[in-house]
Amino acid sequence: MDVVALSRLQFGLTALYHFLFVPLTLGLAILLVIMEVVYVSTGRTIWRDMVKFWGVLFGINFVMGVATGITMEFQFGTNWAYYSHYVGDIFGAPLAIEGLMAFFLEATFVGMFFFGWDRLSKVQHLIVTVMVAVGTNLSALWILIANGWMQHPVGAKFSMATMSMQVSDFSAVLMNENAQDKFVHTVAAGYVVGSMFMLSISAMYLLMGKHRAIALRSMTVAASFGLASSLAVVSLGDASGFTIAHDQPMKMAAIEGMWQTEPAPASFNIVGLPDQATHVTRDAIHIPYALGLIATHSTSTPILGIDQLVQQNALRVASGAQAYGALESLRANPNDAAALSIFNAHEPDLGYGLLLKTIDPVVTDATPAQIQQAAWATVPPVATVFWSFRIMVGLGFYFIALFATLFYRACTRRLDTARWLLWLTAFSLPLPWIAAELGWTTAEVGRQPWTIDGVLPTALSVSSVPAMNVAISIAAFVIIYSALFVVEMFLMVRTIRKGPGQVHPAPIFITRSPIVPASQPAE
Repeated sequence: MDVVALSRLQFGLTALYHFLFVPLTLGLAILLVIMEVVYVSTGRTIWRDMVKFWGVLFGINFVMGVATGITMEFQFGTNWAYYSHYVGDIFGAPLAIEGLMAFFLEATFVGMFFFGWDRLSKVQHLIVTVMVAVGTNLSALWILIANGWMQHPVGAKFSMATMSMQVSDFSAVLMNENAQDKFVHTVAAGYVVGSMFMLSISAMYLLMGKHRAIALRSMTVAASFGLASSLAVVSLGDASGFTIAHDQPMKMAAIEGMWQTEPAPASFNIVGLPDQATHVTRDAIHIPYALGLIATHSTSTPILGIDQLVQQNALRVASGAQAYGALESLRANPNDAAALSIFNAHEPDLGYGLLLKTIDPVVTDATPAQIQQAAWATVPPVATVFWSFRIMVGLGFYFIALFATLFYRACTRRLDTARWLLWLTAFSLPLPWIAAELGWTTAEVGRQPWTIDGVLPTALSVSSVPAMNVAISIAAFVIIYSALFVVEMFLMVRTIRKGPGQVHPAPIFITRSPIVPASQPAE
């Protein structure tokens, strides 16, 4: 494996690992607010005990999310140096704002949440909990603004002075529709993860006959919030699909395994076997008109197939080669008016011309066959994207059915009367994480071969370092992250086994046992 493949592998592994903690943090933060609102409104201490118990689990997960998130940002400097140079002035701004606005806010109020129970009034502590949730969601917002720009780069322009992309309209970066859709969809998915986590742990308590009062109340809150969140994920996913069809047509065609353009409105492939070698999706089962209605919200707008998009991209590759040649001339002679005119005419396709760098480093000497090769390189791994999306969607509808059933039984006060349902809920614990990871796989693998869609190919984004260095760092990450995962599981399982009857005022991993004099017996 070369440095590009190894760098992608390392970032993919660390990103997927980090995303184990992010959605649970998002979901539990809102659930803590809901339970504490009930405590402040009713004054019943059982709700305070619930907030403390689930808050400890939130705290353990929060610390792990912070630890794994920081290392990801360092990789932009270690493994993706040219990416950082080429788009860092744009991509770095949301990350910096996230650190200044969201992370410090979140970290400050997390400390107050754990240590403020005996120092703050009920309302003051509730405000602290609300600010923890606000900080958590703000953090996700700024990260997803950065990621949304990678999916759909707007508000930026290439600068010949710096040979990099520069911000031309920061408000366009902030209001990027791709980022907005991704934020609400991702956050809602996090709420589903938090709800399922609370439901599954509570179901285990009921099956064991432990902590029944807290388990029933926790399940009622989580079932209600989870049902609303799972419905939101599906509806917001529809909005995201519309945006993808408009901004990233190749990703949409890959998600559907659509090789040829169909008459509008296109059908939706429920299942099938995409074959990238023969450009056919075999044994497909269709729902007529469904894709066209979802992706275009019309009955007359066509959705282009992969083969037709490749032919369009071949024209853009040829245009980009001209932009690259003009840019080389301008670097040698900045006053070359003819080269400047050519560059301005073909600048939007410069990124497609850069795809030729790995095929013919000269770029301008590319043959028609090489241009076609570069155009076909714009097709992502279709089978991976196709199945990741379908498993994610299937799990989404399963969550709606499960949450709706639990919500109904909570309303009729029969949550603990069907043991089969409790077992099903307990064993469903990992499923939202699987759905969330597959969602990220669909989004990120579907964007390939680009780090910045249509602007910067992944193959050109890496640092000039030996492949062995990256391989060694991958091995180090695997070892360290495996150890962290063991620690995380140990702390979470120990806290769950102790249960809400033995909660600590602060997370168990940062509390200290009181020193008891030898002459004084321990309580």
